[in-house]
Amino acid sequence: MVIVTLQRDKCIGCNYCVEMAPGQFQMSKKDGKSVLLKSVNAKGFYTLKSADHTIVENCELAQKACPVHIIAVKTT
Repeated sequence: MVIVTLQRDKCIGCNYCVEMAPGQFQMSKKDGKSVLLKSVNAKGFYTLKSADHTIVENCELAQKACPVHIIAVKTT
């Protein structure tokens, strides 16, 4: 299982996550912040749980590229 978490409230809209993992992230046209696709919101933490381990590499690149460190990637 791959678990990706985004603290969307702290997003500065730099777009790096979308460049690194376009299949999991996109930018909101409404407020210019990142959106973690297919995620569930719990108190400002958007979480995606996926059995698809092919997304790990791109999500980890997005995590490393994020200048405000609001992306977390865990594998189980």
